[in-house]
Order: sequence, then C-alpha cells, then structure tokens
Amino acid sequence: MTLFCKQCNERRLPIVFAKDKAPLWLCEKCENFADGVDTIIRELTKEEKEEMKKKLDDFEKDAVQTGEKLSRRKGVN
Repeated sequence: MTLFCKQCNERRLPIVFAKDKAPLWLCEKCENFADGVDTIIRELTKEEKEEMKKKLDDFEKDAVQTGEKLSRRKGVN
C-alpha cells in the first residue's frame, strides 16, 4: 500500500471502520477510499464528511492545551 494517491499524489490516511476488517485509506484531496492493494473502493459521502468534522470540532473543544513551552535543561551532557 502506498501512502500517496495514484490520481493526485496527495497523502492518504488510514481509516478503520471495523476491527476485524483491514483499514481503508482516505485521500485528503480526492476524498476517495482505497484498499490495501491500491484499488479505489468508493468516495467519501457527505454524511461521513460531516461526522468527521463534528468529531474534530468536539476534540478541539474538549482538548486541554496548557500553553507551556518546553525548555532545555542546561548543564547536562
């Protein structure tokens, strides 16, 4: 499985729908799903797109960001 789409050369992300099945790979630009042998299965539906956006919004709302900046320790070899 290649990480890049055959059509547009954009990155693909694995999306798992069921634990017993192999993940489908979603192209960020074309919005289509491919399987493990690089065959395009189907396109992303409007409902799936809205659900993903809702999950992302919920995560951003619930995630706690401290705003701390990490600092290096000085004098350590």
